[in-house]
Amino acid sequence: MSNFFERSLIVHEQLRGKISVVGKMPIISRDDISLAYTPGIARPCEVIAGDQSKARELTIKRNSVAVVSDGSAVLGLGNVGPHAAIPVMEGKALLFKEFADIDAWPICIDTQQVDEIVATVRRIAPVFGGINLEDISAPRCFAIESALQDLEIPVFHDDQHGTAIVLLAALINASKVLDRDLSKLKVVVNGAGAAGTAIARLLRCVGHRTEICVSVDDVVVCDSKGAIHRGRDDLSEHKRELLRYTNRTNRTGTLQEILVAADVFIGVSKGNILSKRDVSNMNDNPIVLAMANPIPEIMPEDAKRGGAAIVGTGRSDFPNQINNVLVFPGIFRGTLDACASSITEEMKMAAAYALAASMPNPSPEQILPDPLDRVVAPQVAAAVAHIVNQKKSEQ
Repeated sequence: MSNFFERSLIVHEQLRGKISVVGKMPIISRDDISLAYTPGIARPCEVIAGDQSKARELTIKRNSVAVVSDGSAVLGLGNVGPHAAIPVMEGKALLFKEFADIDAWPICIDTQQVDEIVATVRRIAPVFGGINLEDISAPRCFAIESALQDLEIPVFHDDQHGTAIVLLAALINASKVLDRDLSKLKVVVNGAGAAGTAIARLLRCVGHRTEICVSVDDVVVCDSKGAIHRGRDDLSEHKRELLRYTNRTNRTGTLQEILVAADVFIGVSKGNILSKRDVSNMNDNPIVLAMANPIPEIMPEDAKRGGAAIVGTGRSDFPNQINNVLVFPGIFRGTLDACASSITEEMKMAAAYALAASMPNPSPEQILPDPLDRVVAPQVAAAVAHIVNQKKSEQ
């Protein structure tokens, strides 16, 4: 893995960044300048001034996304700040372009104050058709996303919802491979931050109509102190909120104790916290989805030695990569195409099932499509756009 670290550094040094702006029309004559800039540009400006919605038709707004971060929760590196977050946001923008032909741009904000971030995004929003919030620590990420839902463009915190969607798709297909009832799985989620909270909500169908969502009955969320249960007096507001729909039997104990007789481990925490013995204490042939980056909670070979039937991680150099790149390009492609004003719970669920269906014959070694599969984003986009257009037709 260190080889990837050093090679990536070399690539960044050589390229001085991974994205650039490319014009859509040539500038080779005075006539071209007159059309692209002055005097011709005055007419599109007048049209948009008369009807702001025309910006979607006449500018890059229809196909542009801001990738916004404050650098407070970057990968597994933590609070590295806005400058150090640039390579990740650049990479995200590159993947938007590569997989969904979306023009995205990294916006790394030099503040970690919720009100200041919200105000900044509001001020830059006119040029964008969507806002992808990224690598912002909990619980501030919840407040920021919620405060921006009135922008009339999709605002989506990918660390929360992208992770939850790809995880649900992986679990749908893993259950299919092992011939298990998704609703009856005993699931332990380790990590009560943005990703862990969103995963728990999606698995428990919080905010969804039951007829379109299969709810997992038994979900327990753990943090660094063990199970989140009703007897703890050290819980933040968002962790107390988790107890509305998780740990219904109020189990207590460490992560290792909670894992005993569990069917599924979902890790969105930190590396090297599980052992082979921990996996062996789970039910027979468990599912281990260890998604901490860059070091998973347990290495795949150790999980297999512990008896895991299916193992997934967030890394592209291991089999069964469970990565948001399978979700966010398609989600935003669908919302941009359908001119959606938000991303609803129903759209997230549609994306999860579309992603799962894009792997029609999953196996223990591959429960999700390869991240390079160019079919995935269009299928997810179509499912999301269908929900948007259906809602519009009902209005």
